[in-house]
Amino acid sequence: MIAAPPFERSVFVNCPFDDDFAPLLQAMAFCITDLDFYPRIAPENANNAANRLDRIVELIRGSRYGIHDLSRCKSTAADEYARLNMPFELGLDHGCARFGPAPLTDKSILILEHDRYDYQKGLSDIAGWDIQAHGGEFAAVIRIVRNWLVHHAGAVNIGASKIQGDYAAFQEWHWERELALGASEDDIRDYPTIQLISAMRHWVDAGRPL
Repeated sequence: MIAAPPFERSVFVNCPFDDDFAPLLQAMAFCITDLDFYPRIAPENANNAANRLDRIVELIRGSRYGIHDLSRCKSTAADEYARLNMPFELGLDHGCARFGPAPLTDKSILILEHDRYDYQKGLSDIAGWDIQAHGGEFAAVIRIVRNWLVHHAGAVNIGASKIQGDYAAFQEWHWERELALGASEDDIRDYPTIQLISAMRHWVDAGRPL
């Protein structure tokens, strides 16, 4: 059994896991990894015998930091239900920090949305919190997450442009490595995000090879 990353360097990421959101999630995960933290997402322990909610609670309790993206919490068509998983998990994380024992009281939370002030239409209770809008742009996600980790987690103070350059270098390295291992281009495009995150950690731990 692989040991969980340390609490002090774990970042729980609560966001959609569909194909449309994948570029933002992957950019976010890379930024976290490049700054030597560990992104924690629900699919990482999907084979756990516990139910999904218990697995999510375990990740929240094991992460000092939490990033919650609320950009998919509204319905987009008539008779469609709004998606409530993301605000529910934000509530779990906030409750864990507010009512849990130390070191959970040291938790820090970042909330993201697509367009500024969107959250006020459905979650006005968090008015006054510092909500960051990314506009669906992966470069904006990297800047926001980088600034937050530097300010709140003491991450190394490297620029967002450097992280974007690292991300491009990683993608080239990963693509070439997987092709050399016999994967097709379609295979690589179809890799689950959790496998990509594992490759990001390997690339960083290996000294960021070119």
